[in-house]
Amino acid sequence: MKLKNLLICVLFTTATFGYGQELNLPVYTQYLADNDFVVSPTFAGIGDYLKIRANGLTQWVGIKDAPDNQSVYADIRIGDRSGLGASFYNDRNGNTIQTGSKFSFAHHLILDVTSEQYLSLGISLNVNNFRIDINNFVGYDSNGNPIPASALGIEDDRAQSNLNFDVGALYRYKDFFISLNLNNILDKSLDEFKDIQNQIFQEEPRFLMNYQIYAGYVFGKPIRNGLQFEPSIFYQMFTSDKRSSTDFNFKVKKFGRNDNYVFGGISYRFLNDQFLKPLNVGPMLGLNQNKFYFAYAYQITANGLSAYNSGTHVVTIGLNFLRGISNCPCTKTRVRY
Repeated sequence: MKLKNLLICVLFTTATFGYGQELNLPVYTQYLADNDFVVSPTFAGIGDYLKIRANGLTQWVGIKDAPDNQSVYADIRIGDRSGLGASFYNDRNGNTIQTGSKFSFAHHLILDVTSEQYLSLGISLNVNNFRIDINNFVGYDSNGNPIPASALGIEDDRAQSNLNFDVGALYRYKDFFISLNLNNILDKSLDEFKDIQNQIFQEEPRFLMNYQIYAGYVFGKPIRNGLQFEPSIFYQMFTSDKRSSTDFNFKVKKFGRNDNYVFGGISYRFLNDQFLKPLNVGPMLGLNQNKFYFAYAYQITANGLSAYNSGTHVVTIGLNFLRGISNCPCTKTRVRY
């Protein structure tokens, strides 16, 4: 491969994967693992604990250099009506690496205390770092012998950092909830691409924002030996090319003492123009025991990649610290102790 062609491939990869990863980190079923904060900053501070959740996601197991993601989420109530949250992540897709963090604030309002109506508003500052790892780049001479990247003049990783914001609103009415979140509300600057291979970057996307709607209803009471059923729906749409997908979810919880429980469920994801052609379908299991939380989800790939991989695995480990019951119903847990 000639040096010029290799450089063009490198730059094209930077644009393509930078755009794909920069839009949004993988959202599979992490938000169903007692961690709504994954979806929106508006959930920060709702509950009686400092909640910490660590997620490990291995996508398309069996495909070399398939996407792999690790993340940690934490949120806590401050005062009676506000919450703070933070998340940190590492996302690798082949030779593209993205790391970063989010810092969130939410404020919770009482619309009507008698009918249990609450409104929450939230905002997140996003810090994203994107890098191309050149360690595995190899060229070939006319005889087919490998040439390392350093011998081709590629001596440093390609890196870029950016800031952005998420904003959201959450409405709750007794056991019903619906949230709207706008991710990456700032457009992307294209100045740095003006003089680099215009024939490739002329379609470099400017719009990064995507919409997410998460809604559900909880049936049953979280009391000892009680059952709770939670159907929910998660919708996301990207403004850049208008592609969108939807999750249909269903969970069942069996409660023990206090807020201890075990749960099981299933999730069904599809592109909105292909309702009867699911992207993935998968079960999930988990438990909450005292301060410890554990969940596992397995997403079965249902599209053309199913012949080449064994699905996506999601593991969540969590801890609940510093229990303090809120004096405001807008942030108080619904578990009856």
